[in-house]
Amino acid sequence: MTEFTKTLELKLVAPNAHKRQKLRETREAYQNAIQDAFDARCTTQTEANDVVVNYDLSGYAKNALKKYIPQLTTTYDADELHDDHPVRFTNEGLRLDHKPENEIEWYIKIPHHEDYHLWMPAQPNPEQRDWLEALHAGDAEMGESRLFKRNGTWYLHVTATRNVEDGSKVSAEERTPIGVDIGEASLVTVCHRDDYGCPTAPELWADDGKTVRRLRKTYFTAKRRLQRRRGERIAESFGDDLWTQIDDVFHRVTREVVEYAESVENPVLVLEDLTYIRESIDYGEYMNRRLHGWGFAKLHAQIRYKAVEKGIPVETVTPRNTSKECHVCGEVGYRPRQATFKCSNDACWMGEYQADVNGAINIADRYRSGESRSREHENDDDSAADGARLTAPQDSHADAEIQQETRGTYAS
Repeated sequence: MTEFTKTLELKLVAPNAHKRQKLRETREAYQNAIQDAFDARCTTQTEANDVVVNYDLSGYAKNALKKYIPQLTTTYDADELHDDHPVRFTNEGLRLDHKPENEIEWYIKIPHHEDYHLWMPAQPNPEQRDWLEALHAGDAEMGESRLFKRNGTWYLHVTATRNVEDGSKVSAEERTPIGVDIGEASLVTVCHRDDYGCPTAPELWADDGKTVRRLRKTYFTAKRRLQRRRGERIAESFGDDLWTQIDDVFHRVTREVVEYAESVENPVLVLEDLTYIRESIDYGEYMNRRLHGWGFAKLHAQIRYKAVEKGIPVETVTPRNTSKECHVCGEVGYRPRQATFKCSNDACWMGEYQADVNGAINIADRYRSGESRSREHENDDDSAADGARLTAPQDSHADAEIQQETRGTYAS
């Protein structure tokens, strides 16, 4: 069995004016809290708590913020981050309800503040229905959730973890390790060795790396220009469109990586362990800012869940020096150019090699040498055919008049 984590997307269905207002209030309070914590340079959960405790948010949002803020302030340049952070909730804050007899089957409880929550009808991604049913049945564990608005529509992303049957029955020694190198130049590079030990069939997604860099630069450049002119903040639709394009690239590339693995006999995809990957990046202030903003974790997560769904095992290895060592002799070399690795050992026959492919081979070789370790995961119309007969969960609120308004509008 393999423990597998996936992000489930739920679209909140046509909330009425009252619920839209409450969602906006939650998001506004969250954004103000996170900005104040940035301004106060909070680097610990205690410091973050002193800021966020003053805001009218649920304890579930505050607890998520206390963990999230130190991660951002100690790892990223806050000035480079977009303004519209999703509202995060810890796993205790949400609850699912399933009404299969209704036209809209699923409902989600979203916290607003300490004594008030919203029950919202939601439409899941149809391909993720089995995951949602596993969550509702208790066969999967709910993790953190994120509330955000995209193109005028509210969404909730919920992380879920469940055990999945291993698809491969062969031993580790019989598997063919495929090294997966994620980088700034080539978005992803994969390679494996053939039966004779020679690197074979490398594949690089370099053009996609250029595309993602261009999209991110477009966003941040436009944002800085607007800030300098003291103009209005970037329109939501503009930023959302760019991030959606980046997500589309990530999904396509990671799908193609898994298709590459499917073409190899008894594959195992080998990734670098992200526990230490950010600590190992130190290329100066400018490059650090770019690389720390790179989508390492998102790409890893997408490769992992798409591979597991295809029955392809995934392992991780330590990232130390995978980009610096020669895959032939093991000597530490250097890069005269971004895409070129040069071995410093004069006796080595290799000389120069494609740098990202060299890194991918080293990652694959570490699985062979026994350095791999399995990664543990921590963590439209919403009316029913007969609204008078079928009932849905209702919002909690002290004001009976507003409660009745909500019940009448959203009886499903």
